[in-house]
Formats: sequence, structure tokens, C-alpha cells
Amino acid sequence: MPIDSAKIKNLDQLDKISTFIEDFYIHDSSLIYLDGNSLGRLPKETITDINDFMLNEWGDQLVNGWENWINEAQISGDLLAENVLGAKKGEALVCDTTSVNFYQLCSAVIKLNPGRKTIITDAANFPTDRYVLEGIADTFDLKLVVIDNEEIDAKDYERITPDLIRPYLNNDIALATFQVLQYRSGALNPMREITSLIREYDCLTVWDASHAAGSVNLDFAKNNIDLAVGCTYKYLCSGPGSPAYLYVKKSLQKKLQVPIQGWFAQKDQFEMGPKFIKSEDIRGFQIASPSILGLRCVNAAIKIINKASIPEIVKKAQKGTDIMIEFYDQWLKSLGYKLMTPRDKNKRGGHISIMHENARIISVALRNFENVIVDYRKPNQIRIAMSPLTTSFSELYEGLKKIRYVTENKTFEKIKGFDEKKNYSESGIINRKSGELVHEVTREIKSETPEKDITFYNCTEKNRVV
Repeated sequence: MPIDSAKIKNLDQLDKISTFIEDFYIHDSSLIYLDGNSLGRLPKETITDINDFMLNEWGDQLVNGWENWINEAQISGDLLAENVLGAKKGEALVCDTTSVNFYQLCSAVIKLNPGRKTIITDAANFPTDRYVLEGIADTFDLKLVVIDNEEIDAKDYERITPDLIRPYLNNDIALATFQVLQYRSGALNPMREITSLIREYDCLTVWDASHAAGSVNLDFAKNNIDLAVGCTYKYLCSGPGSPAYLYVKKSLQKKLQVPIQGWFAQKDQFEMGPKFIKSEDIRGFQIASPSILGLRCVNAAIKIINKASIPEIVKKAQKGTDIMIEFYDQWLKSLGYKLMTPRDKNKRGGHISIMHENARIISVALRNFENVIVDYRKPNQIRIAMSPLTTSFSELYEGLKKIRYVTENKTFEKIKGFDEKKNYSESGIINRKSGELVHEVTREIKSETPEKDITFYNCTEKNRVV
């Protein structure tokens, strides 16, 4: 059945979690936001909780507040474990950044097998993870094996499978690490099978769940996952720069020793002893004082996720990506787009990726001319996300129609002076009268579309357009 307004309206009516969008702050109701896989929307409760914390805790209690704050990284970790990760209490911490946690856990795994000299990852892994691994390999004189999974025309583009990695496995493997969900293509990797396969070589796997948490069933306990890290600002809607998380299966917590030995990991923290003695539980993986403000943002968002439930969130994400792919088949394929995401809903997350030779400038045109936010990733790919708590099927459908319109009518050709070789900010600032990229503008300019005005803000040459 072709996609039309009636079908989309019916999906919205059947959507069991549609009312949760009311729990989020929406500044511009005309904005079509399909980039929740990069940064989630702001929960209203976060505003209340942060203001309450600043006035009634920090402001009133001052240092006495630490009596209640001292264990908050663990409390938030338990909330996350039970409501998002499918893990047990005492197996997760919300702390630091994804990169720091990734470095910590990867280094600890390598230390377990000092005689082994090989790290395995893949070329499509998130850049930060690959960069951290390069640094670890250089520091400890290890061999970093990067599996090529970026062939554009490959059947399982970017997806990690047991068959793909098996030829690279041997008894010299010190560490294997992959994303749960590929950040670019949205391909979902079979965590359980890969973790089990690598364990046959007495090796542990560290998973990065940044693009998966809040859009897929992770079920760490059921899948027997060893270790994982991730961020909280995407589908978990905890805000830019919000604290990340780490997960360590209980049976591994005594064995692993992270390289940064902070005082929050000390067994008797306030003894201030001369030597470090690691706490044998999850606290042994915490470095220092957590961001209490950040943790309150995480808590507020996870409470909403708890009410909506991960099964319903995942169901909507799958239906949303179904709609994207149906729309692609119906309208976008003939316009030169190529689908880069698995068609099987059980092999993808909450976003899809479509490739087009003009993807970069199309994404700029969508933001500036149509008030639609998607994002661009090299090479020539546009990511479109269904953020289940905050995106309606109608909003998604309107965004897809705008992509079709901009491509079909070549609206992007109105943008003058665009240079593919330059680095631009993704927001894109365009003088609507001339179509030229501008350096600094602080005025309202009438849109060519009568019903829409666009306000342009000061920007520098460095970050003016993507």
C-alpha cells in the first residue's frame, strides 16, 4: 500500500507513546526535526529539576549536599541499567565522557592479557573510538587490525557479522571492539553472536552503544554482554555534553583495573590513604566527582523512557524506519538516492542513511529553505532519524516529502558559492535574496515562500555552512 496522508494519520492515531512529545520543550513547532540521533530534544522536567537543584540543593546546602550527591553516578547508572540497558543494578555508572570510558575499559581489557598484541575493530567504527584505539596501540606497541566494511555496494554495508570477523580471530587478540549500531548506516550488529564468538578466543569485547541506546533492545544481561560504553545526549535526551555511561558485567568487576585510578574508585574513599586500593564493585570504575547537574538531566530523561517503555519505543522506531524505506522505494530511489541501511527492521536502529551525489548541499538547502533538520555524513549520505518519544509519523512524513521536493526541484541549486572541499557548519547560513553563502548577517530576510520568514544570526566564516 503506497504511503499517503491517510496512512500516516492512522499511524499517529495508533501510536501508544504519541503523548510523550508533550513532555518536551518545543521552541519552533514548524521545525521538522529528524536529527534526534545526534541530539535529543529537551525534556520539560529537566528544566524544573535543574532549577530546583540549583536553588534548593546547591544553593541551600552547599558542601553539605555531598552527603546526598556522593553516590549519584551509581544511582543514575542503576536507572539506566534497568530501564535502557537491560542490565542489573550495580553494573553501570553514569560518568565522564564516552571517550574517557572507552579508553578506560579498553585499556583494562588489554591489561588482562599482557602477552597478546592485537586489537580488532572496523573501518566504519565511530572516529573517536578508532582514534583512541590508535593511541592505545601506539602506547603499548600493539597491532591494530581495522576490518574493511565500508564497501558501498556490499550486501551488508558496514554491518559486523561473525563471518566477517572470523578470519581475523586468533589467540593473539587482546581486545575486540565495535559499535552496537553503526553511526552512519544505522546497521545493527548481532552483539550476542559476536561477543560469544570472540569469547571462544578468551578475549573480551567492548561495545559502544551510543547510537543504539533508546532506539533498540540492548538486553545486556540476556545477550551476555561483557562491557559497553555510550553517551546520553542522543535518544536518551540528556542534553549536549551530558555525562556518558559505562557498563561492566558483575563477574568482571574484580578482575579489571582501569588505568586512571581516581579517588572515587578507592575502596575507603575518605580514609585518604597513601596507596590506591580499588573498590571491587562498579564504583571501582569511577574516576572523580560526577557532574550532578548532568546526572539530573539523565535522570529526568530516563524517567520518561521508563514510562514509555523500551519495547514501545523500539516498536515505534522500527515502524518509523519502515516508513522511511517505503518512502524511499516510492519516491526517492528514482531521484538518484541509494539506501545504505538494512531493510530488515531487526538489523537496524532508529535512523536510516540514504546516499546521493548532492547529499551535502541538499542537507543545507533543507535547513535553510524548508526548516527541516537532517544531517550529513561522508561519503554523500543523509541520515534521517525517528526519535520515538519526540517525533510523530506526520512530522516524519512531512520531512520526507521536503527531501523529495528539494531534490526533485533542485532547490539546492539556488545556493551559490558552495564548495564541497570546504568545512562548513551544518546549520548553513544563506542570504535568501541572493542565494549566496554569507559571512555575518543579523537581520530578518523574507523567504521566497510567502508563509515563512527566516532569521539569520551572526556566524563566522569558519562555521557558516555545511
